[in-house]
Amino acid sequence: MANHLFDALFARHTGSDAVFLRLPDGHVQSYGAFVTSAQRFANALCAHGLKPGDRMALQLEKSPEMLALIAGAIAAGIVFLPLNSAYTPTEIAYFVQDSGAKLLVCDGRFAEPLTPVAAASGAVLSVLNADGSGDLADLARRMDRAFSPVERAPGDLAGLLYTSGTTGRSKGAMLSHDNLLSNARVLTDCWHFTERDVLLHALPIFHTHGLFVATNVALLAGCSMIFLPRFEVGEVIRQLPGATAMMGVPTFYTRLLDEPRLTADLVRGVRLFVSGSAPLLGETHERWRARTGHTILERYGLTETGMNTSNPYDGDRRAGTVGRPLPGVELKICDAQGRALPRGEIGAVEVRGPNVFSGYWNMPEKTREELRANGFFVTGDLGRMDDTGYVTIVGRSKDLIISGGFNIYPKEVELLLDALPGVLESAVIGVPHPDFGEAVVAVIVPASDRAPDLDAVVDELGRNLARFKLPKHIELRDELPRNAMGKVQKNVLRDALRGRFRA
Repeated sequence: MANHLFDALFARHTGSDAVFLRLPDGHVQSYGAFVTSAQRFANALCAHGLKPGDRMALQLEKSPEMLALIAGAIAAGIVFLPLNSAYTPTEIAYFVQDSGAKLLVCDGRFAEPLTPVAAASGAVLSVLNADGSGDLADLARRMDRAFSPVERAPGDLAGLLYTSGTTGRSKGAMLSHDNLLSNARVLTDCWHFTERDVLLHALPIFHTHGLFVATNVALLAGCSMIFLPRFEVGEVIRQLPGATAMMGVPTFYTRLLDEPRLTADLVRGVRLFVSGSAPLLGETHERWRARTGHTILERYGLTETGMNTSNPYDGDRRAGTVGRPLPGVELKICDAQGRALPRGEIGAVEVRGPNVFSGYWNMPEKTREELRANGFFVTGDLGRMDDTGYVTIVGRSKDLIISGGFNIYPKEVELLLDALPGVLESAVIGVPHPDFGEAVVAVIVPASDRAPDLDAVVDELGRNLARFKLPKHIELRDELPRNAMGKVQKNVLRDALRGRFRA
């Protein structure tokens, strides 16, 4: 009986004494111990009554336990739904209800506000803390250490990752066992990962980058990870001498460049720095190379597809580009009808390959809009490909903002703003930011009878939105720029506010 993803990533490490996780306090966890923990969690999920195909939502702090729980879900054929630990209960309620999750696993500090969320959705609430405490951890420790993985085929659903939609309603991208495994295999090969590597892992694991790129590559290669709970400059500086590779978002690199202890000698043992999840400024690229002697490898991916392109491991890593399509991935630049454009022209980026998801959960119409019958996914990004096959992403046809590697859809913020006292209308945009890549900016037109209290605006947004979605600047204007059809011209606002966060 085969479980496509579990067998490839985890089962082969059963009983291995090789080090998998290196923790900041000096403790290590072997591959064998990790697999045993995953199997206990698989038994615990079954004891909760979950069956193959059922959904499990989790809002947890990054920890080995969270990773083992996800591995246990894969073994048991349970579809996992990792959620940002910054999401508010209002946001979590939508994800749990939409996915039909039968189990909501949370950190103990989230339990009280999430209790009514779980009850309203008919889900069981269970606690798993980063230190290994909580009722789910206690249950897992009482379970048998052996578990026979449930049969899962390559096309079976493994996980749901929610991404922003054009209406502001988040969409659940359905990712299969083979979507995840095929992408990890390609990246492991292209980036030359082996069991001798030590990957510095400071990314969150509710996100494609930290969970499906970094972790899955490490598992396939059989290497160890320095597993940090979050990105902290001082801790990363302390750990870099023991690493051979690091994957990060542009914010990691800009913050490290502000640290005098970052030197070429500090990173002499590192062979690879990877950046993704947001555009890397050319200035950051050049400053990193001048300071460390290393050229950052930039790549391009999406929640729905995993990674699509990469600059080469050996060869010219070109600043401002995301490299060439990965092996097995077809990428074309198209007009609005999906017809390929000549090299050098700007158009819509479409991709096809084994990494591309099967569609959006419970959204057949949206799936048909963005996933063509021939298998090409309409990414919503605009780009061009040069004569040598290098791809440059020049913008987005949608208004999606990517700040610090996280997706923010303006409509969600605008709906909250427009409902507030003193607000006639609003427009939310992303503008360049030296640290986050893009920052959220809100432009508000006050109501004629009174202006909004900006402190009250910030407080109300903070109660309903994750912190990374909050505007870093709020601007009051008499009116919003519009075209002849009355459509708000966000490009005009972006141009006017482009220098707001200039370093």
